[in-house]
Amino acid sequence: MSGVSGRVLVVDDNKVIRQLIRVNLELEGFEVVTAADGAECLDVVHQVCPDVVTLDVVMPRLDGIKTAERLRADPRTSHLPVAIISACGEHEAGRADAFLAKPFEPSELVRVVRQLMHRERRERPEAAGPDGGEEPAAVEGLQEQGARCVDVPGARAR
Repeated sequence: MSGVSGRVLVVDDNKVIRQLIRVNLELEGFEVVTAADGAECLDVVHQVCPDVVTLDVVMPRLDGIKTAERLRADPRTSHLPVAIISACGEHEAGRADAFLAKPFEPSELVRVVRQLMHRERRERPEAAGPDGGEEPAAVEGLQEQGARCVDVPGARAR
C-alpha cells in the first residue's frame, strides 16, 4: 500500500495489545500513535491530531468510557470517530462509534478503523486527502463480519 492511510491514536494500558494493534494497522498503511491510558490520550490528542481513536475500557487513571465522554465534550475533538476495543461487553461502548470485542481478528480491526476513517472524511471533507479518500465500507458489511457499529444519537458533532 502506498502512502499513509491516516493517523490512529491507539489507547490501551496493555503494552502487548497496543503493539499488536499498532503492527496490524501499520501493515495496512496507517500511521499509529499510542497512549497507555485515557489521561495520556487527552494529553496527546491535540498534538497528534488523529483521524480515529481506539480505546480500551478498563485502564488506570482514566478509563475508556470517561475518555470518550471527554473527547465528545471538547469541541476540538467532538468530531473524532472513537472505537472501543475491549473484552467488556458491547454495553460498555457508551458514546463510541464502533465496538470491537477482544479477542479480535486483525482484519476486523482494520475494517473498523477504515470504516470510521472514511466516515470522518465524508463528514469533514477537510480531513480527506486531495483525492477525497476511498469509498466508505458499508456498516452492514462490518456487522456481518463481527464488528458492531454503534450509532449513538448526539454523540457526534454534525
